[in-house]
Amino acid sequence: MQEIYTEDLSKFGIREIAILKDILTFWVDSGLPADFSDDGVKPAFNMNSGYVFLVNSDYQVCMPRGDSLEIWHTLPYSGEEGFILDLMEDLEASSLNAEDVEYIQQYNPHFGVEFA
Repeated sequence: MQEIYTEDLSKFGIREIAILKDILTFWVDSGLPADFSDDGVKPAFNMNSGYVFLVNSDYQVCMPRGDSLEIWHTLPYSGEEGFILDLMEDLEASSLNAEDVEYIQQYNPHFGVEFA
């Protein structure tokens, strides 16, 4: 069985260590995202996607976007993943389950609302 997720730094390659260095620099320079708990934060690597990120004890994930860290979201119904602004831009509210729309509306109350 192939391992796809690891927190073992010995399994990170040079590319992943460089990304982790950037993540730690962003954390020092800008802090963690406001809604990201700092309880039990550790680095992780998804060996299938190539993503390097921080994960906490609540299983929240944050990754670099630009020059800072942002929370990486997973929609509760569809399982779509991404940064919240990208999800709002890429997904049509009409094509989502109500549970996913409600989740996104926590971050933008106007998402999916038609204005007259």
